[in-house]
Amino acid sequence: MAGGLVLVLAFPGYDLVGLAVLGPAALALAVHGQRLRSGLWLGLAFGLAFFVPLLSWTGIYVGSFPWLALAGWEAVHLALLGGATALTSRLRLWPVWTAALWVADEALRGRFVLDGFPWGRLGFSQTEGPLLALAAYGGVPLVTFAVALVGALLAAAVLALLRARREAGTTALQVPAASLRAVGGSVVLLLAVPLVGMLAWLPLPGSSLTAGGPASTVAVIQGDVPRAGLDFNAQRRAVLDNHVQRTLELAEAVAAGKEPQPDVVVWPENSSDIDPYTNADAARQIDRAASAVSAPILVGAVVEGPGENLSNTAIVWDPEEGPGDTYVKRHPVPLAEYVPARDFFRFFSDKVDLVRRDFIAGDEVGVLDIGGTRLGDLICFEVVYDGLVHDVVDDGAGMIVVQTNNATFGYTDESAQQLAMSRLRAVEFGRTVVVAATSGISAIVAPDGSITESSQLFTPDVFVEDIAQRSSATVAQRIGAAPEWALTAVGAGALVVALGLRRRAAR
Repeated sequence: MAGGLVLVLAFPGYDLVGLAVLGPAALALAVHGQRLRSGLWLGLAFGLAFFVPLLSWTGIYVGSFPWLALAGWEAVHLALLGGATALTSRLRLWPVWTAALWVADEALRGRFVLDGFPWGRLGFSQTEGPLLALAAYGGVPLVTFAVALVGALLAAAVLALLRARREAGTTALQVPAASLRAVGGSVVLLLAVPLVGMLAWLPLPGSSLTAGGPASTVAVIQGDVPRAGLDFNAQRRAVLDNHVQRTLELAEAVAAGKEPQPDVVVWPENSSDIDPYTNADAARQIDRAASAVSAPILVGAVVEGPGENLSNTAIVWDPEEGPGDTYVKRHPVPLAEYVPARDFFRFFSDKVDLVRRDFIAGDEVGVLDIGGTRLGDLICFEVVYDGLVHDVVDDGAGMIVVQTNNATFGYTDESAQQLAMSRLRAVEFGRTVVVAATSGISAIVAPDGSITESSQLFTPDVFVEDIAQRSSATVAQRIGAAPEWALTAVGAGALVVALGLRRRAAR
């Protein structure tokens, strides 16, 4: 449980990135040499200690039951990890198998049951430091593997040291040479991993936003909302007006020469919860803003249809031609944007009825041409899913945009945790990532994962930057999910071997 709590400290809100390795180390020490059943229970204790505080933002306005249920379900996956790690801990080279099992566990957690929920992956804790560079070579799974490997090697060094002391009795000078070699070998290997990460930075893009391709001037608008909470959009017109007003102020600054003329303006998700296709007044206000700033606006809107459903839609709004190309969110959030098996989930919480109409998923990749800028659009939690981000870059996006609305999570660490994912994606694909949030945190993230601009929570803000449209491809982009599948296969193979040896011993 201490290991789970320490791992929380590595994530945004605390930002003690270096502590991340202590989580896998603690779990490896706890389950080493244990039976399967003990490994399962120890993994569950670790998982609860980690996910309950990490996901506390999920219950800020809906009560403790949904929060604890989600944390408990996520912890079940770490229970499986604990059991698998216990079984493979008797094999040679067990730190490698332990790290591979972490990747396999995250792959499982991010895909199955309502399309998974891969929040809190080890890799997402590394917003700085040498291990972050590995994202450019194998994505988040490779970063997770590196963190878990360093932790497992640290555990191996501790176990080797304890074994050496036992063999030596009470006189340290009698420690056998083999035991000293085991300790030294583990220490050397765990130091080698971050060294590899440091060398991996050398060929990667730096913090420049304009290097690597032709630049476009991008403006980000954070209009803010009347109030935080589930009813943030109770005054839907006020939210739209806030974003219009900030854009009009930007237009005045451009006219006065205080800001450069933008090529594209990015509004966040839910910046217009009034459907501008059916509401002429909302359309006029967006037209007014686009005409004033003389640039197309990427508007985050809630659109009626198809049928009785809704669509979470990004609309390219041209100052002369009005609404044009669109992107519909491909991964609506279960129990937040749609409710499967409503009667079943209502048995646990009537909060599911706050979702009165289901959002439907789009089926096209979110690459949009706006004012000569080819950007890859992701809406809110889509940034956490590897495949969705890979799709937009593979389809030719020169930069990545994340439109999000975090007003429903109040003054919690959710926004910072989500921003950390954008920082990993920037390094993974060598692209600048623009985050536009209704209430914060909006940011511009350079290709090396550093933040060049950011806003505060529930504070209106505007920033304008020249951003290169990059076309280069990282190793991670070229090989896609191959590292995740390969490392998952390694972990699964080690588990099969361990189960075979266990069965033979039982016979």
